[in-house]
Amino acid sequence: MLPELNPGTSINSRYQIQRLLGQGGFGRTYLAVDTQRFGDYCVLKEFVPANTAEAVLVKSRELFEREAKTLYQLNHPQIPKFLAWLTEKERIFIVQEYVEGDSYSQLLRDRLSTKRKPFSEAEVIQWLLDLLPVLEYIHQRNIIHRDISPDNVMFSHKLSKPVLIDFGVVKQKFTQILAGDSSKSSYSVAGSVVGKVGYSPPEQIRMGRCYPCSDLYALGVSAIVLLTGKMPRLLIDQSFQWQWKSYVKVSDFVTQILDKMLAERPADRYQSAREVLNLFQSQGLSGGIVTQSPQNVPIHPHPAPRLELPQTKLSEESKQFNQKSQQPRQNTEKANEFQAENTTSIKPEFVEYCRRELTSFVGPFASFVLEDTLNKNPQITPEQLVEVLVEKIPDHRRAQEFKKRLNPPRG
Repeated sequence: MLPELNPGTSINSRYQIQRLLGQGGFGRTYLAVDTQRFGDYCVLKEFVPANTAEAVLVKSRELFEREAKTLYQLNHPQIPKFLAWLTEKERIFIVQEYVEGDSYSQLLRDRLSTKRKPFSEAEVIQWLLDLLPVLEYIHQRNIIHRDISPDNVMFSHKLSKPVLIDFGVVKQKFTQILAGDSSKSSYSVAGSVVGKVGYSPPEQIRMGRCYPCSDLYALGVSAIVLLTGKMPRLLIDQSFQWQWKSYVKVSDFVTQILDKMLAERPADRYQSAREVLNLFQSQGLSGGIVTQSPQNVPIHPHPAPRLELPQTKLSEESKQFNQKSQQPRQNTEKANEFQAENTTSIKPEFVEYCRRELTSFVGPFASFVLEDTLNKNPQITPEQLVEVLVEKIPDHRRAQEFKKRLNPPRG
């Protein structure tokens, strides 16, 4: 294998390597500076072929150029922009937009270590509502991610939303290059798998086949990992049946949606992200803010006997999870009504300011923490609110920095 690039190395006389971000079976990921774009940060993904024969390199360039053109056309705020592909000697790179934030696997570890609690049902619903439209977007363009997991979903500090990274479609092309046969969907090479064992569905692991519902399966696995705080291998038994419900209690509505996403046979799953979104939207859960609890609703997309689900109640934390959202106007109005109802003693502008500032310190849980505090203390003063929020930041230095930045108005 080619040696790791050292900090300061220049690629194509343009991209200056800053540091190694990660390394896996397919190569390495570097943080770099684009010296021809005002010093912007970017990500260089280096795919390292074990076989550096000239024929392999020629084929790799052909396949990567074809694939890069497809990825370059993606234009969605929750997908890092594919900026370029390039080769330097025997090295192959893809250049992507840099996303400042944390992966959800890291956020889960942080939460388990500090609060000893995984994500709540409301938070996972919000997470799904934010990501399902992204899957719908790529699937409409005949692109399948192939590698969805909490590692490959990042919370963007800029957007305050999850962002989908590390498309496995590139890795699939890479395996074809190394296998020497671009006509077959090989999924493994040199001990590497396109997708992650535990997250990838059976058809992908066994046969290398992927469909839109394959991404929905991986998204479902990621959701139950966030709900339970346990790795997939601990949630499935020896007969390959999911046993996640023994670790966490969620509403019947969400349980049945997740179970259908996790069906072993592709035909038994939802066939599109839109089907899942429609179910959530039928319950008033849409657009980025969970506004009400699931009601009685059939969850099958095709005609079937109506499943009567008992009335369930989501925690109030679900009403405002993210500070920003792209949603229908009527849902925005509902959110504003909720905010006005629960923050009568504090100006809404100050509440929103607290939300923005706290997000930069604790990430996607800021809205949950803020709304939970306001729900429990409807007559709280601005000064008291700041003191409570300060206590939610485990690092003392950062907590004091947060307090100093807010400097709440009196009266």
